[in-house]
Amino acid sequence: MRRFLLVGSRAQKQGKLNLNDLAGAAGRLDVLIRGLMAGLLTSHGIRENVEIFLALNGGPGPQRILKFSGSEIKGLHANARSVAGIIGEVISEPMPPKGRWVQRRNGVYDSTGTVEDLMASFDHSWVQLDAEGTPLWEYTKSQKEIDSIGFILGDDRLLDKKYAMPISLGSEWLQGSACISICHFILDMGPSIGIEPNR
Repeated sequence: MRRFLLVGSRAQKQGKLNLNDLAGAAGRLDVLIRGLMAGLLTSHGIRENVEIFLALNGGPGPQRILKFSGSEIKGLHANARSVAGIIGEVISEPMPPKGRWVQRRNGVYDSTGTVEDLMASFDHSWVQLDAEGTPLWEYTKSQKEIDSIGFILGDDRLLDKKYAMPISLGSEWLQGSACISICHFILDMGPSIGIEPNR
């Protein structure tokens, strides 16, 4: 399973979502939506071996985390406004209790909690994409193969916290959606990646 966690530093997490101002009033939710689409969608389908998590931090209260499961989701189209509509439906609902996943529609879940708690709930490696980290392809030389891996990305602002080992896709800071596409390309080519699980 490939998991991508996109941290929205100021992304709207509750209330009515203005679909006409995703880059402004919604706290750059447009960046997260592009990442979600890059993570789940192919030209003619959905990647069933992928889960996308959006950590929304805009406004007071706990961090809200949305989960999109590629193996379950229905009705996801390659249209940012359509995806925003799904997110809008979710965040219009009351915030769930911490650590409890509430299914809002097929393949879309809603919870609250911390990035650290989410990471700890999976027994596999997590890496944080960072232009100043160790190049990912150095780990593809490992003889140790792993079945699952998680990637952590920010929005249009650099993450202000180190959650996991920093891994680089090159010396330039790229848009999150491009980073996700590159990760898929590397993993689709079939190399083994040897990174020890975070403890």
